[in-house]
Amino acid sequence: MHIGEALIGNDPEMAHVDLLIGKKEGPVGQAFASGLSHLSKGHTPLLAVIKPNLLTKPATLIVPKVTLQDSEQIKKIFGPAQAAVAKAVADAVEDGVIAKELCEQYVLIVSVYVHPDAQDYEKIYRYNYGATKLAIKRALSDFPSVEKLLYEKDRSLHPVMGFKVTRLWDPPYLQVALDLTELSSVLNVIDQLPISDHIILEAGTPLIKRYGLGIIREMRKARSSAFIVADLKTLDTGNLEARLAADEAADAVVVSGLAPTSTIDKAIEEANKTGIYVIIDMLNVDKPENVLKALKTKPDIVELHRAIDAEDTAHAWGNIANVKKYAKLVAVAGGIRQDNVEDALKSGADILVVGRAITAARDVEGAARVFLQGLKQSDIDQYRVKTDF
Repeated sequence: MHIGEALIGNDPEMAHVDLLIGKKEGPVGQAFASGLSHLSKGHTPLLAVIKPNLLTKPATLIVPKVTLQDSEQIKKIFGPAQAAVAKAVADAVEDGVIAKELCEQYVLIVSVYVHPDAQDYEKIYRYNYGATKLAIKRALSDFPSVEKLLYEKDRSLHPVMGFKVTRLWDPPYLQVALDLTELSSVLNVIDQLPISDHIILEAGTPLIKRYGLGIIREMRKARSSAFIVADLKTLDTGNLEARLAADEAADAVVVSGLAPTSTIDKAIEEANKTGIYVIIDMLNVDKPENVLKALKTKPDIVELHRAIDAEDTAHAWGNIANVKKYAKLVAVAGGIRQDNVEDALKSGADILVVGRAITAARDVEGAARVFLQGLKQSDIDQYRVKTDF
């Protein structure tokens, strides 16, 4: 059994095809026969034909995804969509994608999406033809490979999803620590920050203490696609606080490295369930590696942090290479300035956490751009649709 999928075109005529290819004697053949003999209201399956009385080969069963409620919808499926699928299957045989000798051994089940608002029959045909042909090719080549899947999973976004979830796969990043205590000031800073996939927003601990985790929603309204960190500095009830942060649409929650190991482990476990990151803040932790060695699961980010109250002391980031043995990314915070960005990056830092050097600047946008330039990173196009890779 082979499984394929493809999405081609633009709304409302966009085509999305899911298909199965397999032998008549196997599970696909059984599903084919069952589908053809068991009708469902609004989803009547039909055999794909090049024209009346000319079945395509291998035999192909089309199943509408959208409930057909009127004659116009039925015409779109039985007309251009059916013709497109039948022609794509036949052309796949002619092109050698499906071997001719397998035409009597294999059957296909093709699930077809045609939006009720689609009007242009030519686009319906062309998009469904392209999607079907591409899905067949992908199915028979076992696309995607596991390697391709793992590479793309944080780099891609489904266009129909409606919002963007940013993942941290392209370091280094600039994390702007919003340790302010007035909502208006926070929103003013966010409004002035450049639009960049390499900016992370941090809801600072003082900000959350004043407004609660609901402040994340307000920040999300101001910058919907941002990666937002909830700096809770959790010391207890790790699973509960990770869940609360996720429920308020945070992308990451900060747990203190001073917390009991069990608390950190529970926070990581809960964060993994909800798909958010855990950042372990090593503020006042003498030997971060000892904390990390004791954990059951590797955290996403470890933050090597100098306190605001200790900024008159020398800061050493320590051996970032050793910390990276136990974490995916390492952030450095406290005393990050425009003149030491290069040193931080050379030390191996993946995330530079900057607060007042940006938030208290007269020109917030200009200050942020200087830090971004120091990262030497180009922006990412995560909102993309690829028909081939």
